[in-house]
Amino acid sequence: MLVPDRPLLVAAGCWLLLAVAAAVVPAWLPLWQTAGVALAALAVADALAARSRRGDVSVRRQLAHAMPVGTWQTVGLRLSCDAADAHGWLSDGHPTAFVSDGLPLRFAIARGRWLYLSYRVEVSERGRQFFDGITLRRSSPLRLWQMQERLAVRDEVRVYPNFARIAHYTLLATDNRLSQIGILQRRRRGQGMEFQQLRDYRQDDSPRQIDWKASSRVGRLISREYADERDQQIVFLLDCSARMRARDGDLSHFDHTLNALLLLAWVALRQGDAVGLATFGHARPRVLLPGKTVATVNTLMNAVYDLEPSLQVPDYLAASETLSHHLRKRALVILVTNLRDEDDDTLLPAVRQLRRRHAVSVASLREPVLDEVLGAPVEDFAAALMRAAGLEYLQARQRQLALLRHGGVEILDVSAGELPVALINHYRARKRSGTL
Repeated sequence: MLVPDRPLLVAAGCWLLLAVAAAVVPAWLPLWQTAGVALAALAVADALAARSRRGDVSVRRQLAHAMPVGTWQTVGLRLSCDAADAHGWLSDGHPTAFVSDGLPLRFAIARGRWLYLSYRVEVSERGRQFFDGITLRRSSPLRLWQMQERLAVRDEVRVYPNFARIAHYTLLATDNRLSQIGILQRRRRGQGMEFQQLRDYRQDDSPRQIDWKASSRVGRLISREYADERDQQIVFLLDCSARMRARDGDLSHFDHTLNALLLLAWVALRQGDAVGLATFGHARPRVLLPGKTVATVNTLMNAVYDLEPSLQVPDYLAASETLSHHLRKRALVILVTNLRDEDDDTLLPAVRQLRRRHAVSVASLREPVLDEVLGAPVEDFAAALMRAAGLEYLQARQRQLALLRHGGVEILDVSAGELPVALINHYRARKRSGTL
């Protein structure tokens, strides 16, 4: 497709002005006619030359084929032209859910050379995403036209939960600075620890750690050092129903949850535990048996990267029966959901069934809009009704949590943004207390 460029429009405007002048001064009529013929001939010749160069420019994308959601990523474009110099504008067909920064791009390539351009996209949706087609608007040799052509350049990327947080956690753990992100360093208590080694007594050691036989042999106090128990199982029971569609910032509750589970899985694997996953509340529930190899994190990402919350209502009892069928060894089952007061019928029986063999924790995501409603000033009748509805909902939610606590279930009632740190602290507390 050919589009008139600015020089052609300016020339056409001047020719029209000459037509007005020729109407006033008839002697200028031959000049106007000659100018029109010359302009038309140049325009046609330039258009034919532009069409003859179609397909001269080739473009190849350079991008990561695995991206974490909620991040900005750079997309590179390598342009080359073997026939003649080329200049114009370029626009890339990135996924519609992504926000781009830097498009369209201006380019100018000399014959036989290549050019690298780049722009950024905000990766805002998980799953399989496609970069499909590149649109070029290339200037004709005389700059009278812009020739638009579309190049069939298609690339697929997989958008995973945000594994960038793992690198951040690793860096802080290496430097013993986990407290900067809220990870608590608690002292061990209880007897659920494995013996690791003997060492010299330290001032803050408990008297129960002293090994009196070893101390008598060497003539000084020797303490036993314990390590957290290993080879335990952590299984996430992930709600994929409609209630996980609520949004907190740029991401949904479901995306926040996947990011948090991925981070906790990596932490648990580093502690020597096995990690598994079961999903419910959607058409095709998935079960990933616990594994403790290095590849388990990749397996988890590949199992959940294309999941999206459904429109179904969650059936906790069916989910617990499915998980109990696959999970024989005792495990810490972490149910991640968004509780409602109507969950009594299936939630409590499901929790009782799981607690017969497993330790159970429930992480319930709290909507930020609830805090906004309760914190807003009451200035009219509508605001009063909104406050009353919010309080009623909050009380029903608290009753549900109280019933679970009474049944021996540990509860995390946090916002989606607080979930990663809260889950890690909860896991470390339960592990060091020896209750797994």
